[in-house]
Amino acid sequence: MKSAVQSEQKVQSHYDDIADVYDQRYDHRERGRQYYDHISQEVLDQIGTGGELLDIGCGTGLFIRRFLKHGGKVTGIDISSGMIKRATTIFPSEQFLVGNAEFLPFGENSFDSISSLLAFSYLTKPDQTLEDCLRILKPGGRLAVCTLGKNVFTSSLPALFTIGEKMKIRRVGVGKFTEHYYTAQEMHELFEAAGFTDISIYRCSFAHFTFADPLFSIAKRVEPFIEENIPYLAYNLIASGQKPR
Repeated sequence: MKSAVQSEQKVQSHYDDIADVYDQRYDHRERGRQYYDHISQEVLDQIGTGGELLDIGCGTGLFIRRFLKHGGKVTGIDISSGMIKRATTIFPSEQFLVGNAEFLPFGENSFDSISSLLAFSYLTKPDQTLEDCLRILKPGGRLAVCTLGKNVFTSSLPALFTIGEKMKIRRVGVGKFTEHYYTAQEMHELFEAAGFTDISIYRCSFAHFTFADPLFSIAKRVEPFIEENIPYLAYNLIASGQKPR
């Protein structure tokens, strides 16, 4: 229990510290925007548009901006008060709160859909989070998660992040956390155990924003082929499921 709390506090402190530069990674640079647009569209394709959405690990609201283009209402929750402060400023008409994804403070059947992008790997009790997601979804509602998948590239990230932390590099996600990079089987088992049906698990995003040009441009051109034919090389897992009606 103590290590889980320490991990949570470390993630919270890190994202409070980089809240003012977070958008530079995914929204102010062309490679980051293309990468985030791609994974956002994959999540949108799974949950649909409109209705009431809960975005878990909402950050500054990058996915929320994309969701709201199609209408609907959004509630965002994030462990970082710094992120929530920025999101509230950007989206004053939406609801935001600081909170732990493993204890979602909402009533049963509250949301039409739930999304979570690039936050699931930090959870210390993912099974508990998924069970709570099922509880607060309306019957027939869908949950979609985008998280880093386990492959030859991501296996080296913990060591690189440890080095980055020791060098005091102030970048998003750079630090020694307790991330877990999932296999498709692990995600399917978690969703199934929580009670979700119509489960879909697949990989996407071979063109990672960290690639420098011209490598990123080349990776972007071959990305559709990789995703369809060699999905193991893609960085992210898209996992989705439905609450039984």
